[in-house]
Amino acid sequence: MAGGGDGLKLLATWFSPFASRVKFVLHLKGLSYENIEEDLKNKSELLLKSNPVHKKVPVLFHNGKPLCESMVIVEYIEEAFAGVGPAVVPADPYERAVARFWVNYIDNKLVAPWFQVFRGKTKEEKAEGLKQMFVAAAVLEEAFKECSKGKPFFGGDAVGIVDVALGSQLGWLRASEALSGIKLFDPAKMPLLLAWAERFTALDAAKASMPESGRLLAYAKMRQTETDAANASK
Repeated sequence: MAGGGDGLKLLATWFSPFASRVKFVLHLKGLSYENIEEDLKNKSELLLKSNPVHKKVPVLFHNGKPLCESMVIVEYIEEAFAGVGPAVVPADPYERAVARFWVNYIDNKLVAPWFQVFRGKTKEEKAEGLKQMFVAAAVLEEAFKECSKGKPFFGGDAVGIVDVALGSQLGWLRASEALSGIKLFDPAKMPLLLAWAERFTALDAAKASMPESGRLLAYAKMRQTETDAANASK
């Protein structure tokens, strides 16, 4: 990778969509970093010490100092390496606030229900999560129309933090579609999001930061089997 990372180390897992957010921005900006693969079933002392509150990845170390939460890290990279590579955070205060609103919406209205579908204990719980995901996808279709103003990305001509937040989830969303047979981005109802997803995954930074689809699908199947077995035993 091109630019100097100035002592950057990333504690991550290969399958984490949240770690992918950070990896995407690091690759987009050409920043070199050391990737440290974490085992979440046997969490390292480094993870527990660097993120004692949530005990989750990603954690980015910059000159030895740890930072947690994916989108907090993304905005930190933008500020700490100002002028390096393409900007992903809008410079305009209003546009920046709007982008942060949609990032929050994605995490709370799309990602959270996805966890409910994937980990739900009952059919009713899973169905409700899926219903919420379809509502969120429809809202995001309209949001894309408004934010992009006819351009390729939520951020306009180039990717922004909304693209990063949603794009990082595409691998898992597609794996879920393969497992369930239910397509979230319906071509008839959400043509803009579907076309956007193809553009996003074609980016070099996306190819470098997102997990390989076949490997992720196999992992998703294993996790689904484990979850179903655990729920059945309760």
